[in-house]
Amino acid sequence: MLLTSSTGEAAKLAGNRGRATLGISGTAHFVHDGLTDGLNVLLPLWAQEFGLSLTQVGLLKTVFTAMLAGFQLPAALLAERFGERTLLAGGTVVIGLGFVLLGFAGGFPSLALGLVFAGLAAGCQHPLASSLVSKAFAGGRLRAALGTYNFSGDLGKMAMPFLLAAGAATLGWRPSIVICGGLGAVLGLVVYVVLRRLRAGEVAGSSARMALPSASGGWGIHNRRGFTLLSAIGIIDSATRTGFLTFVSFLLIGKGAAVETVGFALTLIFAGGAAGKLVCGLLAERLGIIRTVVLTELATGAGILTLLVLPLVPALALLPLVGLALNGTSSVLYGTVTDFVTPERQSRAFGLFYTLGIGASAVAPAVFGVASDLTGVTTTLAMVGLLAFATLPLCPMLLLSLRTAPES
Repeated sequence: MLLTSSTGEAAKLAGNRGRATLGISGTAHFVHDGLTDGLNVLLPLWAQEFGLSLTQVGLLKTVFTAMLAGFQLPAALLAERFGERTLLAGGTVVIGLGFVLLGFAGGFPSLALGLVFAGLAAGCQHPLASSLVSKAFAGGRLRAALGTYNFSGDLGKMAMPFLLAAGAATLGWRPSIVICGGLGAVLGLVVYVVLRRLRAGEVAGSSARMALPSASGGWGIHNRRGFTLLSAIGIIDSATRTGFLTFVSFLLIGKGAAVETVGFALTLIFAGGAAGKLVCGLLAERLGIIRTVVLTELATGAGILTLLVLPLVPALALLPLVGLALNGTSSVLYGTVTDFVTPERQSRAFGLFYTLGIGASAVAPAVFGVASDLTGVTTTLAMVGLLAFATLPLCPMLLLSLRTAPES
Protein backbone atom coordinates (compact mmCIF):
# COMPACT_ATOMS: atom_id res chain seq x y z
CA MET A 1 0.00 0.00 0.00
CA LEU A 2 2.82 2.40 0.92
CA LEU A 3 4.57 1.66 -2.38
CA THR A 4 1.36 2.26 -4.34
CA SER A 5 0.69 5.50 -2.47
CA SER A 6 4.26 6.69 -2.99
CA THR A 7 4.10 5.89 -6.69
CA GLY A 8 0.79 7.73 -7.04
CA GLU A 9 2.15 10.81 -5.28
CA ALA A 10 5.25 10.79 -7.48
CA ALA A 11 3.11 10.54 -10.61
CA LYS A 12 0.90 13.40 -9.39
CA LEU A 13 3.95 15.55 -8.64
CA ALA A 14 5.42 14.82 -12.07
CA GLY A 15 2.08 15.71 -13.66
CA ASN A 16 1.95 19.02 -11.78
CA ARG A 17 5.52 19.86 -12.81
CA GLY A 18 4.69 18.97 -16.39
CA ARG A 19 1.65 21.23 -16.45
CA ALA A 20 3.61 24.07 -14.83
CA THR A 21 6.41 23.67 -17.39
CA LEU A 22 3.84 23.70 -20.18
CA GLY A 23 2.21 26.81 -18.73
CA ILE A 24 5.40 28.84 -18.48
CA SER A 25 6.65 27.62 -21.87
CA GLY A 26 3.29 28.74 -23.24
CA THR A 27 3.83 32.15 -21.62
CA ALA A 28 7.10 32.56 -23.52
CA HIS A 29 5.33 31.45 -26.71
CA PHE A 30 2.58 34.02 -26.05
CA VAL A 31 5.12 36.85 -25.81
CA HIS A 32 7.29 35.86 -28.77
CA ASP A 33 4.50 35.03 -31.23
CA GLY A 34 2.44 38.00 -30.10
CA LEU A 35 5.22 40.52 -30.67
CA THR A 36 6.33 38.81 -33.88
CA ASP A 37 2.90 38.98 -35.47
CA GLY A 38 2.30 42.42 -34.04
CA LEU A 39 4.74 43.55 -36.72
CA ASN A 40 1.98 42.99 -39.28
CA VAL A 41 0.05 45.86 -37.66
CA LEU A 42 3.12 48.10 -37.46
CA LEU A 43 4.41 47.64 -41.01
CA PRO A 44 1.66 49.70 -42.72
CA LEU A 45 2.07 52.42 -40.07
CA TRP A 46 5.83 52.54 -40.64
CA ALA A 47 5.32 52.58 -44.40
CA GLN A 48 3.03 55.59 -44.05
CA GLU A 49 5.13 57.53 -41.52
CA PHE A 50 8.55 56.91 -43.07
CA GLY A 51 7.49 56.72 -46.73
CA LEU A 52 8.65 53.11 -47.21
CA SER A 53 8.16 51.16 -50.42
CA LEU A 54 6.65 47.66 -50.32
CA THR A 55 10.12 46.29 -51.07
CA GLN A 56 11.43 48.03 -47.93
CA VAL A 57 8.47 46.71 -45.94
CA GLY A 58 9.31 43.19 -47.10
CA LEU A 59 12.98 43.72 -46.24
CA LEU A 60 12.11 44.78 -42.69
CA LYS A 61 10.10 41.61 -42.16
CA THR A 62 12.92 39.61 -43.76
CA VAL A 63 15.54 41.16 -41.45
CA PHE A 64 13.57 40.14 -38.38
CA THR A 65 12.68 36.68 -39.62
CA ALA A 66 16.19 35.98 -40.92
CA MET A 67 17.64 36.73 -37.49
CA LEU A 68 14.95 34.57 -35.90
CA ALA A 69 15.70 31.70 -38.28
CA GLY A 70 19.45 32.05 -38.06
CA PHE A 71 19.57 31.80 -34.27
CA GLN A 72 17.38 28.69 -33.95
CA LEU A 73 20.22 26.18 -34.21
CA PRO A 74 22.78 28.20 -32.21
CA ALA A 75 20.16 28.58 -29.47
CA ALA A 76 19.51 24.82 -29.44
CA LEU A 77 23.24 24.05 -29.30
CA LEU A 78 23.93 26.67 -26.62
CA ALA A 79 21.08 25.20 -24.56
CA GLU A 80 23.00 21.91 -24.34
CA ARG A 81 25.80 23.82 -22.60
CA PHE A 82 23.91 26.49 -20.62
CA GLY A 83 20.41 25.01 -20.28
CA GLU A 84 17.12 25.98 -21.91
CA ARG A 85 16.04 28.08 -18.93
CA THR A 86 18.66 30.83 -19.20
CA LEU A 87 18.42 31.20 -22.96
CA LEU A 88 14.62 31.06 -23.14
CA ALA A 89 14.11 33.61 -20.36
CA GLY A 90 16.92 35.85 -21.62
CA GLY A 91 15.56 35.76 -25.15
CA THR A 92 12.10 36.71 -23.90
CA VAL A 93 13.49 39.70 -21.99
CA VAL A 94 15.59 40.86 -24.96
CA ILE A 95 12.78 40.61 -27.54
CA GLY A 96 10.67 42.79 -25.26
CA LEU A 97 13.46 45.35 -24.92
CA GLY A 98 14.05 45.21 -28.68
CA PHE A 99 10.46 46.23 -29.30
CA VAL A 100 10.79 49.02 -26.73
CA LEU A 101 13.73 50.38 -28.76
CA LEU A 102 11.63 50.22 -31.95
CA GLY A 103 9.36 52.77 -30.32
CA PHE A 104 12.18 55.31 -30.70
CA ALA A 105 13.09 54.50 -34.33
CA GLY A 106 13.54 57.39 -36.75
CA GLY A 107 13.50 55.64 -40.12
CA PHE A 108 14.34 52.53 -42.11
CA PRO A 109 17.94 52.02 -40.77
CA SER A 110 16.97 52.26 -37.10
CA LEU A 111 13.92 50.05 -37.65
CA ALA A 112 16.12 47.43 -39.31
CA LEU A 113 18.68 47.60 -36.47
CA GLY A 114 16.01 47.17 -33.81
CA LEU A 115 14.55 44.22 -35.67
CA VAL A 116 17.98 42.57 -35.81
CA PHE A 117 18.18 42.45 -32.00
CA ALA A 118 14.54 41.48 -31.56
CA GLY A 119 14.83 38.76 -34.21
CA LEU A 120 17.93 37.19 -32.63
CA ALA A 121 16.13 37.06 -29.29
CA ALA A 122 13.05 35.53 -30.93
CA GLY A 123 15.20 32.66 -32.19
CA CYS A 124 15.49 31.28 -28.65
CA GLN A 125 11.85 30.45 -28.17
CA HIS A 126 10.63 27.74 -30.53
CA PRO A 127 13.31 25.03 -30.20
CA LEU A 128 13.90 25.53 -26.47
CA ALA A 129 10.28 25.78 -25.34
CA SER A 130 9.33 22.84 -27.60
CA SER A 131 12.16 20.83 -26.06
CA LEU A 132 11.06 21.70 -22.50
CA VAL A 133 7.49 20.61 -23.25
CA SER A 134 8.66 17.43 -24.99
CA LYS A 135 10.81 16.46 -21.99
CA ALA A 136 8.04 17.26 -19.51
CA PHE A 137 5.54 15.04 -21.36
CA ALA A 138 7.86 12.31 -22.65
CA GLY A 139 6.01 9.04 -22.82
CA GLY A 140 2.49 10.42 -22.66
CA ARG A 141 0.18 13.01 -24.18
CA LEU A 142 3.02 14.71 -26.02
CA ARG A 143 0.94 15.72 -29.05
CA ALA A 144 -1.76 17.19 -26.81
CA ALA A 145 0.86 19.12 -24.83
CA LEU A 146 2.51 20.48 -27.98
CA GLY A 147 -0.92 21.41 -29.30
CA THR A 148 -1.61 23.37 -26.12
CA TYR A 149 1.81 25.01 -26.35
CA ASN A 150 1.08 26.05 -29.95
CA PHE A 151 -2.35 27.32 -28.91
CA SER A 152 -0.72 29.68 -26.39
CA GLY A 153 1.25 31.24 -29.22
CA ASP A 154 -1.99 31.88 -31.09
CA LEU A 155 -3.42 33.59 -28.03
CA GLY A 156 -0.45 35.95 -28.22
CA LYS A 157 -1.08 36.45 -31.94
CA MET A 158 -4.64 37.50 -31.12
CA ALA A 159 -3.83 39.69 -28.12
CA MET A 160 -0.70 41.61 -29.15
CA PRO A 161 -1.86 42.80 -32.61
CA PHE A 162 -5.16 43.91 -31.09
CA LEU A 163 -3.38 45.79 -28.28
CA LEU A 164 -0.92 47.39 -30.72
CA ALA A 165 -3.70 48.46 -33.10
CA ALA A 166 -5.88 49.81 -30.29
CA GLY A 167 -2.91 51.58 -28.74
CA ALA A 168 -1.84 53.03 -32.09
CA ALA A 169 -5.34 54.41 -32.67
CA THR A 170 -5.51 56.06 -29.22
CA LEU A 171 -1.95 56.76 -28.02
CA GLY A 172 0.06 56.45 -31.23
CA TRP A 173 2.17 53.50 -32.35
CA ARG A 174 5.28 54.58 -30.40
CA PRO A 175 3.78 54.43 -26.87
CA SER A 176 1.85 51.32 -27.89
CA ILE A 177 4.95 49.38 -28.90
CA VAL A 178 6.89 50.53 -25.82
CA ILE A 179 4.13 49.29 -23.50
CA CYS A 180 3.80 45.91 -25.26
CA GLY A 181 7.57 45.44 -25.41
CA GLY A 182 7.93 46.31 -21.72
CA LEU A 183 5.24 43.76 -20.85
CA GLY A 184 7.16 41.12 -22.79
CA ALA A 185 10.41 41.90 -20.93
CA VAL A 186 8.68 41.58 -17.54
CA LEU A 187 7.15 38.23 -18.51
CA GLY A 188 10.63 37.06 -19.52
CA LEU A 189 11.77 37.55 -15.92
CA VAL A 190 8.74 35.57 -14.75
CA VAL A 191 9.72 32.73 -17.11
CA TYR A 192 13.17 32.50 -15.48
CA VAL A 193 11.85 32.54 -11.91
CA VAL A 194 9.23 29.85 -12.54
CA LEU A 195 11.55 27.54 -14.49
CA ARG A 196 14.16 27.87 -11.74
CA ARG A 197 11.62 26.88 -9.10
CA LEU A 198 10.62 23.90 -11.25
CA ARG A 199 14.31 23.03 -11.81
CA ALA A 200 13.44 22.78 -15.51
CA GLY A 201 15.75 23.61 -18.39
CA GLU A 202 18.91 23.05 -16.37
CA VAL A 203 22.27 22.08 -17.85
CA ALA A 204 22.60 18.33 -18.33
CA GLY A 205 25.38 16.65 -16.38
CA SER A 206 28.59 15.77 -18.17
CA SER A 207 27.77 12.08 -18.04
CA ALA A 208 24.40 12.71 -19.66
CA ARG A 209 26.01 14.76 -22.43
CA MET A 210 28.59 12.02 -23.02
CA ALA A 211 25.74 9.52 -23.33
CA LEU A 212 24.02 11.34 -26.17
CA PRO A 213 23.96 9.22 -29.34
CA SER A 214 25.95 10.21 -32.37
CA ALA A 215 23.58 8.63 -34.90
CA SER A 216 22.73 10.54 -38.03
CA GLY A 217 25.65 12.92 -37.62
CA GLY A 218 24.59 13.94 -34.12
CA TRP A 219 21.12 15.13 -35.17
CA GLY A 220 19.33 11.99 -34.01
CA ILE A 221 17.32 11.79 -37.23
CA HIS A 222 16.60 8.10 -37.80
CA ASN A 223 14.46 8.63 -40.91
CA ARG A 224 16.16 11.22 -43.13
CA ARG A 225 13.69 10.89 -46.01
CA GLY A 226 10.69 11.42 -43.75
CA PHE A 227 12.29 14.38 -41.96
CA THR A 228 13.27 15.94 -45.30
CA LEU A 229 9.75 15.63 -46.70
CA LEU A 230 8.26 17.00 -43.48
CA SER A 231 10.67 19.94 -43.62
CA ALA A 232 9.87 20.61 -47.28
CA ILE A 233 6.16 20.84 -46.50
CA GLY A 234 6.99 23.06 -43.53
CA ILE A 235 9.09 25.36 -45.74
CA ILE A 236 6.27 25.86 -48.26
CA ASP A 237 3.68 26.25 -45.51
CA SER A 238 5.81 28.84 -43.68
CA ALA A 239 6.50 30.85 -46.85
CA THR A 240 2.77 30.87 -47.65
CA ARG A 241 1.77 31.94 -44.14
CA THR A 242 4.38 34.71 -43.85
CA GLY A 243 3.75 36.05 -47.33
CA PHE A 244 0.03 36.25 -46.64
CA LEU A 245 0.34 37.84 -43.19
CA THR A 246 2.87 40.43 -44.37
CA PHE A 247 0.73 41.80 -47.21
CA VAL A 248 -2.88 41.05 -46.25
CA SER A 249 -2.95 44.36 -44.34
CA PHE A 250 -2.16 46.23 -47.56
CA LEU A 251 -4.86 44.26 -49.40
CA LEU A 252 -7.44 45.26 -46.77
CA ILE A 253 -6.31 48.90 -46.79
CA GLY A 254 -6.79 48.84 -50.56
CA LYS A 255 -10.37 47.67 -49.93
CA GLY A 256 -10.94 50.67 -47.64
CA ALA A 257 -9.95 49.36 -44.18
CA ALA A 258 -8.75 51.79 -41.48
CA VAL A 259 -5.83 51.00 -39.12
CA GLU A 260 -8.19 49.82 -36.37
CA THR A 261 -9.92 47.56 -38.88
CA VAL A 262 -6.58 46.06 -39.90
CA GLY A 263 -5.82 45.22 -36.27
CA PHE A 264 -9.26 43.68 -35.90
CA ALA A 265 -8.74 41.72 -39.13
CA LEU A 266 -5.45 40.26 -37.89
CA THR A 267 -7.17 39.31 -34.63
CA LEU A 268 -9.79 37.46 -36.68
CA ILE A 269 -7.05 35.61 -38.59
CA PHE A 270 -5.24 34.59 -35.42
CA ALA A 271 -8.47 33.66 -33.64
CA GLY A 272 -9.16 31.33 -36.53
CA GLY A 273 -5.59 30.08 -36.26
CA ALA A 274 -6.02 29.32 -32.57
CA ALA A 275 -9.15 27.35 -33.35
CA GLY A 276 -7.24 25.67 -36.17
CA LYS A 277 -4.74 24.23 -33.69
CA LEU A 278 -7.56 22.46 -31.87
CA VAL A 279 -9.67 21.55 -34.91
CA CYS A 280 -6.72 20.19 -36.88
CA GLY A 281 -5.53 18.20 -33.89
CA LEU A 282 -8.92 16.50 -33.75
CA LEU A 283 -8.95 16.03 -37.52
CA ALA A 284 -5.48 14.48 -37.42
CA GLU A 285 -6.68 11.92 -34.88
CA ARG A 286 -9.78 11.10 -36.91
CA LEU A 287 -8.56 11.43 -40.51
CA GLY A 288 -4.81 11.01 -40.10
CA ILE A 289 -1.92 13.45 -40.46
CA ILE A 290 -1.65 13.43 -44.25
CA ARG A 291 -5.35 13.87 -45.01
CA THR A 292 -5.46 16.75 -42.53
CA VAL A 293 -2.49 18.48 -44.19
CA VAL A 294 -4.07 18.05 -47.63
CA LEU A 295 -7.36 19.55 -46.43
CA THR A 296 -5.72 22.53 -44.69
CA GLU A 297 -3.45 23.37 -47.63
CA LEU A 298 -6.33 23.16 -50.10
CA ALA A 299 -8.41 25.41 -47.84
CA THR A 300 -5.51 27.84 -47.40
CA GLY A 301 -4.91 28.30 -51.12
CA ALA A 302 -8.60 28.51 -51.98
CA GLY A 303 -9.29 30.92 -49.11
CA ILE A 304 -6.51 33.34 -50.09
CA LEU A 305 -7.60 33.36 -53.72
CA THR A 306 -11.22 33.98 -52.70
CA LEU A 307 -10.24 36.95 -50.51
CA LEU A 308 -8.82 38.75 -53.52
CA VAL A 309 -12.20 39.16 -55.21
CA LEU A 310 -14.36 39.88 -52.14
CA PRO A 311 -15.34 43.37 -50.89
CA LEU A 312 -14.10 44.41 -47.44
CA VAL A 313 -16.94 43.15 -45.21
CA PRO A 314 -17.25 39.65 -46.76
CA ALA A 315 -13.44 39.44 -46.76
CA LEU A 316 -13.38 40.16 -43.02
CA ALA A 317 -16.01 37.44 -42.49
CA LEU A 318 -13.83 34.92 -44.36
CA LEU A 319 -10.61 35.73 -42.49
CA PRO A 320 -11.21 33.41 -39.48
CA LEU A 321 -11.65 30.43 -41.82
CA VAL A 322 -8.48 31.37 -43.71
CA GLY A 323 -6.66 31.66 -40.38
CA LEU A 324 -7.95 28.25 -39.30
CA ALA A 325 -6.47 26.57 -42.37
CA LEU A 326 -3.36 28.77 -42.46
CA ASN A 327 -2.22 27.90 -38.93
CA GLY A 328 -3.71 24.43 -38.63
CA THR A 329 -1.09 22.77 -40.80
CA SER A 330 1.84 23.89 -38.67
CA SER A 331 0.43 22.30 -35.52
CA VAL A 332 0.20 18.92 -37.24
CA LEU A 333 3.72 19.26 -38.66
CA TYR A 334 5.33 20.22 -35.32
CA GLY A 335 3.86 17.20 -33.59
CA THR A 336 5.25 14.92 -36.32
CA VAL A 337 8.90 15.93 -35.85
CA THR A 338 9.26 13.48 -32.97
CA ASP A 339 8.30 10.57 -35.28
CA PHE A 340 11.61 10.91 -37.13
CA VAL A 341 14.15 11.72 -34.36
CA THR A 342 15.49 10.18 -31.16
CA PRO A 343 14.27 11.70 -27.88
CA GLU A 344 17.79 12.70 -26.79
CA ARG A 345 18.27 15.01 -29.78
CA GLN A 346 14.83 16.62 -29.90
CA SER A 347 16.19 20.08 -29.10
CA ARG A 348 18.53 19.96 -32.10
CA ALA A 349 15.93 18.41 -34.38
CA PHE A 350 13.33 21.03 -33.46
CA GLY A 351 16.00 23.70 -33.98
CA LEU A 352 16.77 22.37 -37.46
CA PHE A 353 13.11 22.03 -38.41
CA TYR A 354 12.26 25.54 -37.21
CA THR A 355 15.36 26.97 -38.92
CA LEU A 356 14.31 25.58 -42.29
CA GLY A 357 10.69 26.71 -41.94
CA ILE A 358 11.45 30.13 -40.52
CA GLY A 359 14.26 30.55 -43.03
CA ALA A 360 11.61 30.30 -45.72
CA SER A 361 9.57 32.83 -43.75
CA ALA A 362 12.58 35.15 -43.83
CA VAL A 363 13.03 34.99 -47.60
CA ALA A 364 9.33 35.16 -48.51
CA PRO A 365 8.56 38.79 -47.48
CA ALA A 366 11.48 40.20 -49.45
CA VAL A 367 10.59 38.19 -52.56
CA PHE A 368 6.90 39.01 -52.32
CA GLY A 369 7.72 42.65 -51.50
CA VAL A 370 9.58 43.04 -54.78
CA ALA A 371 6.75 41.23 -56.57
CA SER A 372 4.22 43.60 -54.97
CA ASP A 373 6.09 46.68 -56.17
CA LEU A 374 6.29 45.21 -59.68
CA THR A 375 2.85 43.63 -60.08
CA GLY A 376 0.71 44.86 -57.18
CA VAL A 377 -0.42 43.35 -53.89
CA THR A 378 -3.37 41.47 -55.40
CA THR A 379 -1.25 39.60 -57.97
CA THR A 380 1.36 38.79 -55.33
CA LEU A 381 -1.20 37.34 -52.95
CA ALA A 382 -2.55 35.24 -55.81
CA MET A 383 0.98 33.79 -56.11
CA VAL A 384 0.96 33.13 -52.36
CA GLY A 385 -2.35 31.30 -52.60
CA LEU A 386 -1.11 29.11 -55.44
CA LEU A 387 2.09 28.36 -53.51
CA ALA A 388 0.06 26.51 -50.86
CA PHE A 389 -0.91 23.89 -53.46
CA ALA A 390 2.77 22.97 -53.97
CA THR A 391 2.63 20.90 -50.74
CA LEU A 392 0.09 18.48 -52.16
CA PRO A 393 2.44 16.25 -54.25
CA LEU A 394 4.71 15.80 -51.20
CA CYS A 395 1.97 14.45 -48.92
CA PRO A 396 1.72 10.90 -50.37
CA MET A 397 5.51 10.50 -50.11
CA LEU A 398 5.43 11.63 -46.46
CA LEU A 399 2.72 9.06 -45.78
CA LEU A 400 5.04 6.25 -46.92
CA SER A 401 7.78 7.54 -44.61
CA LEU A 402 5.41 7.68 -41.65
CA ARG A 403 4.39 4.09 -42.22
CA THR A 404 8.02 2.96 -42.13
CA ALA A 405 9.14 5.19 -39.25
CA PRO A 406 10.20 3.28 -36.10
CA GLU A 407 8.86 4.25 -32.70
CA SER A 408 10.85 7.11 -31.11
